[in-house]
Amino acid sequence: MDRPRLQPMTRARLAGLGAEGEAWTAALPGVLDRLAARWGLEWGRSLPGGSASYVVAARRRGEDVVVKVPTPDLPEETRTGEARVLRAAGGRGYALLHDADEASGALLMERLGTSLDRGARAPLDQALALADVLAQAWTVEDPGAPDLDKAASLHDLVRDLDARHPGAADPAAVRRALECAERRSGEHATVGHVLCHGDPHPSNTLRVLAERDGAPTGWALVDPDGFREDPAYDLGVVLRDFSSHLRGPDAASVLRGWCEDVAARAGVDPERVREWAFLERVSTGLYVTSFGAPAVGRPFLDSAAHLARLGG
Repeated sequence: MDRPRLQPMTRARLAGLGAEGEAWTAALPGVLDRLAARWGLEWGRSLPGGSASYVVAARRRGEDVVVKVPTPDLPEETRTGEARVLRAAGGRGYALLHDADEASGALLMERLGTSLDRGARAPLDQALALADVLAQAWTVEDPGAPDLDKAASLHDLVRDLDARHPGAADPAAVRRALECAERRSGEHATVGHVLCHGDPHPSNTLRVLAERDGAPTGWALVDPDGFREDPAYDLGVVLRDFSSHLRGPDAASVLRGWCEDVAARAGVDPERVREWAFLERVSTGLYVTSFGAPAVGRPFLDSAAHLARLGG
């Protein structure tokens, strides 16, 4: 195959790893050769993906498939957890998993179509579509999934990254994010938990190419983190995005309306969704900034500062 073409955010992440990132990049062609031999693959083109993997199209026995190879900095529980969730789901709300390679962490999955963020769908339309897909995903049972106090971990992440990157985030936004984290953590044991996807943004929601069981909405999720938490957490992740639509004086009321509509669709408390969304907006902006992509993190942090000023 041609030399693997890594996405810009993946390159930035690998650059931040120094020698470890360079070694992984140099070894990638050999890993792909081994996977091609194991799975009988003919390689296609590199595909857009997240920041922590190389994703490439392939064909196997006349069927279109996708291979995803994770970057080396992912914790072992993350690398194994994605395959575990996809196996447990069996295509219900998620992409179908065909096989996994333990040595590299690579996944062999069904080929899906364009992502939910492509096209002219309004933010609320995307959010409601995602809520419907999540309703399927939340029915998956995974006995191996950890039960996480996600708010406590995000509290520590925001505090630590804010200290490491002074001035990146507005102080009022950071204070509000930490307050949201403390309230969500304080209620962790009192709300019902489901198997959360963990990162269900529109780019992680792809069109199913052929009608099949488990995907009645026509969409399937990819890249699950897979832990048990408040379902409002997943909805908060959905609504941490759409920063370009939250710039005016009505931004807080617009976001509040989205939270109410999405929460009603899923049957959860809209205030929990709103607090998770704000916490995720700040933590995501700081996290992306921390691995060398401040331009990507800036819209999250700017919109968080604006919402904090408006009381949103």
